[in-house]
Amino acid sequence: MNYKNKNRIQDGHLPLPTKCRYKMDTFQCLLFLLLVPSVCLSQSHPDRFIRSRSRSHRKEYFEVSYPPPSHEATPSCSHQIIHHSFANTIDSPPYSTPYSPPSHCPAPWSRVVLRFHAKCKGEQYDRIAAIWLGGVELFRTSTAEPTNSGIFWNVRKDVTRYSSLLARSDLELTMMLENIVNHEYTGVYHVTVTLLYYNEYAVRFPFSPCPQVSELNRRSRSLMREESEVKGFWDSNESESPADLIIPISDDGKRGFWFKVEDEKDLKSRRIQIPQNTHRAVLELYVSFHGNDEFWYSNPPSSYITANGLTTGRGNGAYREVYVTIDGEVVGWEVPFPVIFTGGINPLFWEPMVAIGAFNLPSYDMDLTPFLGKLLDGQEHAFGIGVARGISYWLVNANLHLWLDHESSEVHANRVVHMSPETSIEHQEEFKGLDGVFEVEAGKETQIAGWVLSSAGNITTSISQGFTLKNFIKFQHNGTYKMVKQKFKAKKKVKVINGRGELISKLKVKRKYPLRVITSTEPCCQNGNGNGNDRYRLVTNVSHAFKEKYVGGCFINSISNVQDSKGWMEVKGHSVLSGQATTKQNYSYTDRFNCYSRNVASANGRIIADNSTFNCENSL
Repeated sequence: MNYKNKNRIQDGHLPLPTKCRYKMDTFQCLLFLLLVPSVCLSQSHPDRFIRSRSRSHRKEYFEVSYPPPSHEATPSCSHQIIHHSFANTIDSPPYSTPYSPPSHCPAPWSRVVLRFHAKCKGEQYDRIAAIWLGGVELFRTSTAEPTNSGIFWNVRKDVTRYSSLLARSDLELTMMLENIVNHEYTGVYHVTVTLLYYNEYAVRFPFSPCPQVSELNRRSRSLMREESEVKGFWDSNESESPADLIIPISDDGKRGFWFKVEDEKDLKSRRIQIPQNTHRAVLELYVSFHGNDEFWYSNPPSSYITANGLTTGRGNGAYREVYVTIDGEVVGWEVPFPVIFTGGINPLFWEPMVAIGAFNLPSYDMDLTPFLGKLLDGQEHAFGIGVARGISYWLVNANLHLWLDHESSEVHANRVVHMSPETSIEHQEEFKGLDGVFEVEAGKETQIAGWVLSSAGNITTSISQGFTLKNFIKFQHNGTYKMVKQKFKAKKKVKVINGRGELISKLKVKRKYPLRVITSTEPCCQNGNGNGNDRYRLVTNVSHAFKEKYVGGCFINSISNVQDSKGWMEVKGHSVLSGQATTKQNYSYTDRFNCYSRNVASANGRIIADNSTFNCENSL
């Protein structure tokens, strides 16, 4: 396939000098910086490729997920809430419109699904976008890069957990998608968002309803969450009722409700007072990484950049941790899954099948119930969000989900155990010139427990969790070869007991995020004068996965989502002359009652294999 590169203009930055006008990812740009330091060391934003290609028909892009759209239940009613075109929206306020639920389909609903549809054609970069209701984030996504003949895609997300907001008619619905449209970048993103409401019982994926329990346990479980406190790449469909109140921890909305974190000292916060009859609290964190930290897991230490006289801003090592504070005390943390956007590393990998999480970025839940003793004093408290070792820039905000005791005006609580040491981080680095090896190992183990005395009795929630991360980066052959390997493992255990010491619920969660990226620059294609310095080939290989397993009192389920991509691009000057790419994806979901697997393969922008099954031969 033949196509032409364009200059990158992102977040208000001007185009790069001629010899740096590749739309490159971190790996490719750093390699290019090392090869021609006299040309573009002063630039910090050349990153991902953009290409112009012609197609004979519109193509549908997709992210593999569960359940597939073909197995969704028929909704009771639907309600279009956004129909808008995002053209030259850079530096403009977000799109906003009043929201009200459909009058012919009132709450309560057993399920609500957000259906996102987008289309675009022309030349354009991938963009980050989000939707908020009353400042509460419902959905974060990124766009695909279009073709001249056009592309479209659809995403579904279960938003039942936001039902208390969706039932209101006094809130503004907001969507932010900053885009640039001019004579060179012509792609306009046309977006339609519809809510699907289910008034009758509909199958809720992926969790199956728990068996009937005693009246005592049913009442106790209404005051806690048996299902996951940590969200992965499917929706959190617990059998309990959604939160009674959701409070945003977010910015003022003038440029979207996300906070923009510029460095590791940039702690964003908002003061919140919660009702004194709150018996359960869960903070839902949304996060995405951009600019110099879009590929944070590949960043070399700053000492390497300084020693080699490089002026790229992509440094500070390869470890990041998002943390949450209350009045300055750290109460939660998360090492985010390394989502790769559709222009990342090698954009040919992600057409038409995008990278894991690119169309539906995950959010992460932190159970703050053990900290209620600190919050139920009727005073405002400062909730903060920061990024340890982060550099510019991260987009973060959170939703505080609160469950209220409707039979009492005041609930009492206290913390009984809190062991939360700082993250242990060890660095090793050894380099000579542009070649070197860099290693990071990090880990943490925490324990927290607290009781809540409400009309349901004395309930104690105990949470123990931990993680290990190993990151390895190697430069060879004068910096023309780069390998990144990262392993992340996390575990979590939750126990809830009543005042008599009886176990009400338990949960175990295990997660793994393996990642490997290899990029090499090779000489190629000498011209008639025998000089091949004007062309080179970039070879890129990516392997990454999301794996998670839940084990609870009445359910067990697991998900495995693996992608392997290989490709190359031939580059001359500021043009990509040709390239090839293949991606294989293996997706599987299994629980006690359901199972689903899908194996997809693409080559050079076309699907060459796509097989799925609901057979349960390998079920749990």
